[in-house]
Amino acid sequence: MPRPAQHAPAILVLEDGRTFRGDAYGAVGETFGEAVFNTGMTGYQETLTDPSYHRQVVVMTAPHVGNTGVNDEDAESRRIWVAGYVVRDPARVPSNWRSARSLDDELREQGVVGISGIDTRALTRHLRERGAMRVGISSTTTDAEALLERVRSSGEMAGSELAGEVSTGESYVVPAIGERRFTVAALDLGIKSMTPHRMAERGIEVHVLPATATLDDILAVGPDGLFYSNGPGDPAATVGQVEVLRGALERGIAYFGICFGNQLFGRALGFGTYKLKYGHRGINQPVLDRTTGKVEVTAHNHGFAVDAPLDAPTATPYGTATVSHVCLNDDVVEGLELRSEDGTLKAFSVQYHPEAAAGPHDAGYLFDRFAELMSRQAQQKVTA
Repeated sequence: MPRPAQHAPAILVLEDGRTFRGDAYGAVGETFGEAVFNTGMTGYQETLTDPSYHRQVVVMTAPHVGNTGVNDEDAESRRIWVAGYVVRDPARVPSNWRSARSLDDELREQGVVGISGIDTRALTRHLRERGAMRVGISSTTTDAEALLERVRSSGEMAGSELAGEVSTGESYVVPAIGERRFTVAALDLGIKSMTPHRMAERGIEVHVLPATATLDDILAVGPDGLFYSNGPGDPAATVGQVEVLRGALERGIAYFGICFGNQLFGRALGFGTYKLKYGHRGINQPVLDRTTGKVEVTAHNHGFAVDAPLDAPTATPYGTATVSHVCLNDDVVEGLELRSEDGTLKAFSVQYHPEAAAGPHDAGYLFDRFAELMSRQAQQKVTA
């Protein structure tokens, strides 16, 4: 079949030299990043606008993408963050009553370079076998060797501190829905808009603070709890937020972290972190909650994990830490708990996305657990 006139030829080159040729999708140009794959069958708009994908080129394993177009309600942040986008069969015409424009048009409008018409299954299998790696997409050249040279000179994800590049520049407040029960200081490391909304639904007033916020900035909010969001980059390269969290734990502030917030919690407790071979990215990952014995189907987007012992508690300066959640696919740590000597929960985190945008709602109870933690701490202060 001849290539449509409006689609320029495009190439994708991985840092190990594997090359795919297809059609330009979205903006015409050249881009570089870390090649990762997402197994979600839906939710591409939420994926594109998730700040955790900053500097990553996302390969969609679902063969048809763009079917429902793009709307003005489902974005998880102020812009598309992916460095590049790879699909097999883009929708020719979007069809959905909420659609305001096509995905192709949205990618072009925001300058996101992509490629379509390639064998995304072969590309995904390659990344699973070889691991996530640097990649380049170009619709301005067909010279694979020249592009490969530029790919190998581009930056790597390991060692990159990126939260400051996606965080809000100024603090803002998401008011509680209904009666205000609690106040939470949320550090924006790449926060998705649905996350403070889920807390607001539970009567929590959320003060979203920049990634550069100090402990004094957090205390000035008068919080009942502290929340660390998801975000991009290598947790080992993030130092300031770890020290802030340690200061909060010393003061006994209730803490809840997700994704990047789980990794930083782990580092604050003294655990290391490491880079996964190809990461977890999708909305169908099985996770065991060891505190209840229940298995949840969960939404993930992470390339790093916490290195903590699965079957032994760890003494820390702030209490006893244990692994509370584990991935049933590969035994990766998916959650941590911190308890006092009498077994009382003080802080916790999970590696996945309980706000479910997009994704299953199995893990929504974690926001209730956070509210219960803050309620219990408030009662303890009254009786003290």
